Amino acid sequence: MKTKVSKRLSLTWVSLLCISCFFLGAMFTSRFRVSDSGSQLILQHRRDQEVNVVTEEYAHEKKKSQEKDVMQEVLKTHKAIESLDKSVSMLQKQLSVRQSYQQIVDVSTTNTSTEGNQRKKVFMVIGINTAFSSRQRRDSLRETWMPQGEKLEKLEKEKGIVVKFMIGHSATPDSILDKEIDLEDTQYKDLFRLNHVEGYYNLSAKTKPSFQVQLQSRLASTLALHRHKPRVYIGCMKSGPVLTKKTAKYREPEFWKFGEEGNKYFRHATGQIYAISKDLATYISNNQPILHKYANEDVTLGSWFLGLEVEHIDDHNFCCGTPPVCEMKAEVGEVCVASFDWKCSGVCKSVERMWMVHAMCGEGDQAVWDANL
Repeated sequence: MKTKVSKRLSLTWVSLLCISCFFLGAMFTSRFRVSDSGSQLILQHRRDQEVNVVTEEYAHEKKKSQEKDVMQEVLKTHKAIESLDKSVSMLQKQLSVRQSYQQIVDVSTTNTSTEGNQRKKVFMVIGINTAFSSRQRRDSLRETWMPQGEKLEKLEKEKGIVVKFMIGHSATPDSILDKEIDLEDTQYKDLFRLNHVEGYYNLSAKTKPSFQVQLQSRLASTLALHRHKPRVYIGCMKSGPVLTKKTAKYREPEFWKFGEEGNKYFRHATGQIYAISKDLATYISNNQPILHKYANEDVTLGSWFLGLEVEHIDDHNFCCGTPPVCEMKAEVGEVCVASFDWKCSGVCKSVERMWMVHAMCGEGDQAVWDANL
């Protein structure tokens, strides 16, 4: 009996043990599956985060690139507008000068009055550089060799000689200085306003617009001999040293362009007075945007003719000294074209001495009317 009972118990425990093992195995298997699924979920979440970060960085970089492209387009547009403004400004200046030139001279024979008088074709334009502060100097010229009123108009009509003071504008539009010049011109009608801001260091720049209206800058008594030469440059030729010291009055900031220290400039006419032919004046007028300016106006003018087929005429009658030098020449029939003091780059104390220089060195007021031009 015991044997049978023990066998039954053994079978029962074996069955329970098998069932327990089965359930334990199932539990462990499910845990491992849950663990694997959790790991996969974590990995997927990390991948999603990385994708989001990369996507955000790409979107940010794309936005920056788009903003950069927009700024570049804005800058290009701004530069294009600036270039267009400069072109329009240059065209306006050229148009203004050409219109002004037509107001001063008429290069063809036209009727000038209801009486049937005709204007002689322009032979020369004498342009006198002046400044706002030089009213007394202008008056001293008006009171000596420069005709006034009806005589000035007659000189233009009958001899084709136009005489004008050349002056620009102040840095401030419609300033008191500009208004004073306008009143002076209303009184004398012998000033011409250039599209130029006045100032000594702008003198080289003033030369360009001056020649846009001065198509011939000649003195009748001497220059009639050269009137048929196409490209002629006349004056008292010199070749002074290139000054490099900062304290020098006529210092050349671009001295290095002229070689070693101590070198001299190329030959050019002294700045007090010179003459050029119509073709050269036209060349300057047409090419003024690309002509380089040096510190000194006379050097600048001479540099523009380097490399061109130009006849340089060295005439020392363009640089006679003041009395007694010019007086002695006048006594022997060698009347000077111009007289000045080298130490003053003009007539020293010109307001007080102009009468004396004119009386002692001039050829008389009638000479220009008797000249056969």
